[in-house]
Amino acid sequence: MSDKIIMKTPLVEMDGDEMTRVIWAMIKKILLEPYVELNTEYYDLGLEKRDETEDQITVDAANAIKKYGVGVKCATITPNAARVEEYKLKKMWKSPNGTIRSILDGTVFRTPILVNNLTPNIPTWKKPITIARHAYGDIYKNTEYRVDKPGKVELVYTSEDGQVEKYLVHDFKSPGVVMGMHNLDASIRSFAKACFAFALDQKINLWFSTKDTISKIYDHQFKDIFQEIYEEQYKSEFEAAGLEYFYTLIDDVVARIVRSEGGVLWACKNYDGDVMSDMVATAFGSLAMMTSVLVSPQGYYEYEAAHGTVQRHYYKHLKGMKTSTNSMATIFAWTGALRKRGELDGSQDLVRFAQKLEKASVQTIEEGVITKDLDHLLTSADRTVVDTEEFIYKIKERLEKI
Repeated sequence: MSDKIIMKTPLVEMDGDEMTRVIWAMIKKILLEPYVELNTEYYDLGLEKRDETEDQITVDAANAIKKYGVGVKCATITPNAARVEEYKLKKMWKSPNGTIRSILDGTVFRTPILVNNLTPNIPTWKKPITIARHAYGDIYKNTEYRVDKPGKVELVYTSEDGQVEKYLVHDFKSPGVVMGMHNLDASIRSFAKACFAFALDQKINLWFSTKDTISKIYDHQFKDIFQEIYEEQYKSEFEAAGLEYFYTLIDDVVARIVRSEGGVLWACKNYDGDVMSDMVATAFGSLAMMTSVLVSPQGYYEYEAAHGTVQRHYYKHLKGMKTSTNSMATIFAWTGALRKRGELDGSQDLVRFAQKLEKASVQTIEEGVITKDLDHLLTSADRTVVDTEEFIYKIKERLEKI
């Protein structure tokens, strides 16, 4: 790899916050820039810049992905009240991931990174479990209100022809909170088609779950659309491939998934997928041991790390202390984006580089070089726990040998 690989088309690079921002810079400097002439359109989605631009920079980044087709995103802070005070923000900005996903639509697929010498916390799991997370609406595009005195909260729908329908949400006698959220049939249909197509491509069964016994309209619409699309478009293909489409309540799937050997695609609504992908990732090894890609119906791809900004490690880093932060998910976000960019541009060199970097990363852990979060899962007694930067340099050493 003496000559740098040239990228024909830019990909959208979205920087982030805290420790993952530090790791982002390390990965570029140590693992990417020596080998690839990076061609990116850069957007700083750090919290300060989002606050400075009234979050317009997040919208601009999402639209840039529409322009170039591929984006890669660092983990970012979704501020709560404490973060607003810490960073002296103008307001409690919404999740940048939620904003990007709402603009791009599509489905987020999250799959654990399997390593031979890591044993899942759930012994029955022998095969990867992929979470398909709907990427539009729900609480990520909600409207909230703090009720501070008695009064009625109503759901009001005014049609274009002026007809008004009202439904009582709650008659508040004391303070409380209320939230409104929505979804679109078109987005649910795109979600369903993406899940069925992915299951066929990967040759794995598809399980879909909601809570339609409680949410008899909202969740039931998801269930009905999935069933309709399955019956009309995918049933014969699933049967020919010997695959199963299975719907049940989310609490039932949680019980079934724990007893299973894995090897399924579990489709979830937006928030459900957020929570369950963290559970699956942790059980397989670590939140940092999972790939995440948003695939839109229009063919846009956004790769990201599926975990947070590792706040506790960042505060240690600011004090000059060494951390042992796992960079695997962030590395795989970059490799996923570079590989897709190479596939779309017909650049096999870029595709091969991404594959080699992933192989080097996995082999580094299989050789016993790990970060602290993996220590309790390693089956081999022969291991070395290294700090954040050492881990990345060890991957570079392995990369040079491939």
